[in-house]
Amino acid sequence: MQEDLAWETDGLLPLERQLHEAARQNNVSRMQELIGRRVNTRARNHVGRVALHWAAGAGHEQAVRLLLEHEAAVDEEDAVGALTEARLCFGMNALLLSAWFGHLRILQILVNSGAKIHCKSKDGLTLLHCAAQKGHVPVLAFIMEDLEDVALDHVDKLGRTAFHRAAEHGQLDALDFLVGSGCDHSVKDKEGNTALHLAAGRGHMAVLQRLVDIGLDLEEQNAEGLTALHAAAGGTHPHCVRLLLRAGSTVNALTQQGASPLHLAVMHNFPALVQLLINSDSDLNAMDNRQQTPLHLAAEHAWQDIAEMLLIAGVDLNLRDKQGKTALAVAARSNHVSLVDMIIKADRFYKWEKDHLSCRDLSDPSGKSLSFKQDHRQETQQLRSVLWRLASRHLQPREWKKLAYSWDFTEAHVYAIEQQWTGTRSYQEHGHRMLLIWLHGVSTAGENPSKALFEGLVTIGRRDLAENIRKKANAAPSAPRRCTAM
Repeated sequence: MQEDLAWETDGLLPLERQLHEAARQNNVSRMQELIGRRVNTRARNHVGRVALHWAAGAGHEQAVRLLLEHEAAVDEEDAVGALTEARLCFGMNALLLSAWFGHLRILQILVNSGAKIHCKSKDGLTLLHCAAQKGHVPVLAFIMEDLEDVALDHVDKLGRTAFHRAAEHGQLDALDFLVGSGCDHSVKDKEGNTALHLAAGRGHMAVLQRLVDIGLDLEEQNAEGLTALHAAAGGTHPHCVRLLLRAGSTVNALTQQGASPLHLAVMHNFPALVQLLINSDSDLNAMDNRQQTPLHLAAEHAWQDIAEMLLIAGVDLNLRDKQGKTALAVAARSNHVSLVDMIIKADRFYKWEKDHLSCRDLSDPSGKSLSFKQDHRQETQQLRSVLWRLASRHLQPREWKKLAYSWDFTEAHVYAIEQQWTGTRSYQEHGHRMLLIWLHGVSTAGENPSKALFEGLVTIGRRDLAENIRKKANAAPSAPRRCTAM
């Protein structure tokens, strides 16, 4: 036992501290010497632990027998107990500790010495709970076969049985033993969780597979409306999500808050899981109780990788949350500049795609996968430099918007770009961003950027500027055409 909190020796006299140390180390000769000097064998440290707790938890048979021979109280509880997975199991006595740590012989000795076999920790854990959670099958077998009136489905303070505990902590052998003993598979804890929820939420693949094979209901919901698939998605366990989907879990099930598994994967910022759920035909436009789609959530938190997955998959950008905001408006409100630009690119791409269905190969002229992120390609570097000079040196404050409208940017697009205000010369940055968004569109469509830029400048009455930059713009490599209908 390595629980640092419980090992602190505050509250003990010097000789009592030595007895605790000797019991923990199974130093029987030193223990005999100290007991001969009438050291109190029931002395507690500041968290209520006595020497017998140390000896039983460490599996020291000789030390346990010696303490029991000298009036150690077999059923005394400590105030802390075993430190496990970021929580404390309160009120463990020596018998529970022996089950927790799998010391069968110690448990037998304590039972023969009159320990109460129906004892519980302050969390309501019984011997079965302790052995099941830690996966000690021999201890489970002794409890079930040699002790009388042990309730197989007794619940702890969370409403969980030993079966729940084995599933939650990934103890497959213990789970199998309990199944073979006839435990109730379908029982729910106080939060409505079945063993399937607990195994899925913790990512215990082998246990989850066994529970699926046993036939637990995949669509059973807990008190919050979560299915096991929600639990796996919320716990960011893609292997468990994949298993449950193969087993037939409903990919678009909704919680009481209206969240789908995809919502949960997005909220936990887990791109691989998001892609898995997208590929599994998740409803990309599902709306929770706040009328937020998965893209709204990604926009709110500026999760670009996830946002791009959703945008490439094809989402409805017109959907509005309860505040009346689209995902674009959410990104703009939160000042997520890169994401604003990505959404505008996607919106413009969707409109072009709708008119050119024969070009739906989701790849750009370079042969790479479609991306809505910032362009860093070498082949567009020279043209991007031309666009920066155009925006920062030549376009007047309102001209970038005229140019944007001539290229079918919407009022919502322009407004979203303008919301990122950096000062009186913000129009330069706004214009540059608009030009890069435009460049993404013409490149994806396979148009000649130099020709399209020239025509756009002429349209807004800047032929002088169009002629002036023609040579520089034409110096940039032209993208090969992908669709002659463009």
